[in-house]
Amino acid sequence: MVTLNLKYSFFKKRLTLTPVRLIVISYLLATFVAMILLSLPISLKEGVQLSFVDTMFTSVSAISVTGLTVVSTVDTFSVFGVFMLMIVLQFGAIGLMTLGTFIYVMLGRNVGLTHRKLIMIDQNRGNISGMVQTIKLVLGFAVALELIGAIIFGTYFYLSGFQNTWYEAYYFGLFHALSSYTNAGFDIFGDSLYRFSKDYFVQTLTMLLLILGALGFPVLIELRTKLSKKYPDFRFSLYTKLTTSTFFILIVLGALSFFLLEKDLFMENLPWHEKVFHSLFFSVTPRNGGLATLDVNIFSTPTIFITSILMFIGASPSSVGGGIRTTTLAIILLTIFTFAKGQSEVRVFKKRLATEDILKSFVVFTTAVILVITAIILLDSIENYPFIGIIFEVCSAFGTTGLSMGLTPELSTPGKYVIIAIMFIGRIGILSTLLFISSKNKQEHYHFPEEKVLIG
Repeated sequence: MVTLNLKYSFFKKRLTLTPVRLIVISYLLATFVAMILLSLPISLKEGVQLSFVDTMFTSVSAISVTGLTVVSTVDTFSVFGVFMLMIVLQFGAIGLMTLGTFIYVMLGRNVGLTHRKLIMIDQNRGNISGMVQTIKLVLGFAVALELIGAIIFGTYFYLSGFQNTWYEAYYFGLFHALSSYTNAGFDIFGDSLYRFSKDYFVQTLTMLLLILGALGFPVLIELRTKLSKKYPDFRFSLYTKLTTSTFFILIVLGALSFFLLEKDLFMENLPWHEKVFHSLFFSVTPRNGGLATLDVNIFSTPTIFITSILMFIGASPSSVGGGIRTTTLAIILLTIFTFAKGQSEVRVFKKRLATEDILKSFVVFTTAVILVITAIILLDSIENYPFIGIIFEVCSAFGTTGLSMGLTPELSTPGKYVIIAIMFIGRIGILSTLLFISSKNKQEHYHFPEEKVLIG
């Protein structure tokens, strides 16, 4: 009897539904719902059938707003299926708890402490205050920017003759605007953005939506507050200053690297303005966009490797993107510089970084490196593809980017499951993955004696 009680106590402890575990389970359930929606006969074009693994791959890619595909979106899904895909992309980008709680509020229900904690974790926020107001702003930004983008794209597609009818033009405009803002990387053009490789208007608006989606909701909310006349003395938080400066520094460095590496190769005979736009676009899109104006297979190996690094870094925290995130990279580099200068406190923008945040950054980075390397080794042992291509595909999956060198559609079933796992972890985040495994945080009531060890 004592043994049975011990076993029951053990399993009860292990199966405790913490908020993080509930979030992860919710995304798993959402994936299965997406699989059902996208596999309905009405969602598929006549004569098209999807296997179980291809349906799961597409659903996880959509719910994680990655954009890697094993089937052609335009050739596989009907108009109804495309709208179902848009719904899944919206839930995946904005967050299940955000949209779910918004519906809860619209029904006149009070949002309790548990729901607020779930929103906080889903949005990767540090505190629980103002969560209801936050979800209203997050949803407001998404709907407003996507609608504005849809109207502009739709009007442009119609007036430029890309589509003969207005409803087709706005259909394409709506999907592209949503895919751009959510950084999903899906397209219904059939060739990503290859046909717009010389169309600077489409490229510019696409980059703008990609950046607004990847910057993160807290940054947009603070920017809105700053521009409001109600708070003339408002100052940006350290988080906004750090993530925004890192984000745009990476865009500049990425564009400069692309230009210098490719200017004498495939861009040698292109006019200067085309070189600039190609360099800028392929610095922005690896940060989680996944849309491409050129086939990445024409890039040199150094460019492909740098693009893989940008995808691994990803977007800002509490955004539609994945990766280790910009603040993680910034804190790690600042800590290294601080140590090199012989200082003990990591300071930036006249603030001191918390030790807990520094520890989290190194945990996230190290775990991400281990995860990506493991996936690369697994794929390399399963598939017969160039090693640099496998690195590129894995980083694209982890960063929920969606850029591809064409390997994904050719993957074997085991290889697809590896990418599925990486995409899902990339969406929920490294910290949520680690906290899902662990039990509730326990307060330490005692400490062991400290002893130094040799490092390096």
